[in-house]
Amino acid sequence: MQALLFFWIQSQPDTSAADTSSIADSLSLAAQQENMSMLELLAEGGVLMIPLFLLSIVAIFVIAERWRSLNNSRIEVDGFLRTVEGMLKDGDRERALTYCDSIDKPLARILKAGIRRLGRSIRDIESAISNAGKKEIFHLEKRMNWLATIAGVAPLVGFTGTVTGMIEAFMDIQSLQGNVNPSVLAGGIWEALITTATGLIVGIIAYGFYNFLLGKINRTVHELENASADFIDMLQSPSSKKKQEAQKVR
Repeated sequence: MQALLFFWIQSQPDTSAADTSSIADSLSLAAQQENMSMLELLAEGGVLMIPLFLLSIVAIFVIAERWRSLNNSRIEVDGFLRTVEGMLKDGDRERALTYCDSIDKPLARILKAGIRRLGRSIRDIESAISNAGKKEIFHLEKRMNWLATIAGVAPLVGFTGTVTGMIEAFMDIQSLQGNVNPSVLAGGIWEALITTATGLIVGIIAYGFYNFLLGKINRTVHELENASADFIDMLQSPSSKKKQEAQKVR
């Protein structure tokens, strides 16, 4: 494309030397912008690109860590409850506790707290399960406030960079008493807008993943609540030994 523009310039007999020089300068500037890498482009955003870069690193860490943690917390609820129920109905409480320790999932830790209270009232067991559930929910939501903060702060940092960049641009205009080439002013403006674009991108990604991960947390909490309720119902149902004793009495 540059070759075509050069050929067009040479083919114009009425073009003055000044116009030719201006076009050549514009062509050179366009070539420099095309050859600018993404890293160089981001570096033009100024010092506020540093906190935006740090915020993006923290956001990536939180997203990856929470995603991994939530996926690892998943468990096949029905099969786990059937196994625990069978052990408890056989009167093997210690085996049930050992089985929960081997699973090391939020549901296993919650039910383990209830199994330890076996022999007490249902209210005590429910209280132990509720307290254990609150602890697990706290761990599931860990660092999610970081992601929410980044989603709100990153665009504001970007806007701040744009404002400071515009202030510097108008200060340059004042220092030059208005004798400024429009291309110089435009260059300062698009450099300032880099921070806004970067801040918006970081904020949008953080906000999107915040809602996505929050949905996964809510689904996990719902499963834990249902499984805990099923466990309490199972404890209130008569055991196989009690059924056999009742049949013998009859």
